[in-house]
Amino acid sequence: MSAAGVRKHPFHIIAPSPWPALGSLGAFVLAVGAVQYFHGSPPWLMLAGFGLVLLTMALWWRDVIRESRVDRAHTGPVRTGLRMGMGLFIGSEVMFFVAFFWAYFHNALHIGPVTQGVWPPAGIETADPFGLPLINTVILLSSGVVLMWARGGIAAGQRGRLVGGLALTVALGICFLVLQAIEYGHLAFAFRDGIYPSTFYMATGFHGFHVFVGVCMLGVMLLRAMRGHFDGDKHLGFEFAEWYWHFVDVVWVFLFVFMYWWVAA
Repeated sequence: MSAAGVRKHPFHIIAPSPWPALGSLGAFVLAVGAVQYFHGSPPWLMLAGFGLVLLTMALWWRDVIRESRVDRAHTGPVRTGLRMGMGLFIGSEVMFFVAFFWAYFHNALHIGPVTQGVWPPAGIETADPFGLPLINTVILLSSGVVLMWARGGIAAGQRGRLVGGLALTVALGICFLVLQAIEYGHLAFAFRDGIYPSTFYMATGFHGFHVFVGVCMLGVMLLRAMRGHFDGDKHLGFEFAEWYWHFVDVVWVFLFVFMYWWVAA
């Protein structure tokens, strides 16, 4: 800063914030509470930690929005840094699912031959891939197309198109989650019934959680779009939510092909 208080660089120097400390405390309480809950204690400590994490997320992201709209701090270099951060985050999520697929294929290619080439192991009745899983695939991929159509509303200055596309995408995401819950209720195997059920529920269940997170992100973007927060130059929040949603779409395609279709072929 110069003597007159004018910033001489395009970067954003973040003011002291309590949210990193509060987030760390919430994560610690959540972890300790989860361990205690897994050992038979009441879930209240775990829920308190989860609440602190959610509170931190809401307040911290509120401040980021203010930095962009009120402080005008999101200059070109700052936006580049934020994009890099979101890209790295999605990259870490990719590796998260790589671990699940690694466990799945390790057992499919090693346990399968041991059991005379049977995968899933004998006694496991897999889901019909052309029932609810196929419907959910169509829903999720359609939601990605709708979201891209909504993005066009930003470039064209059509807020109605943006809001309508976001609302429809959120609705399709909710439909996906409802149908996945119904599907789980009709499956013929439980989580502890073997290696295939365990990897199946871990991978598809965590994907469902990611869909839930994506629906929450898009819901916030819908509220912001209704308030006119996005224009052709500044729409990072929408952009990041769109990246995340397409990531969720791609992961589901791999899940459908290998955990539903491949095992039923």
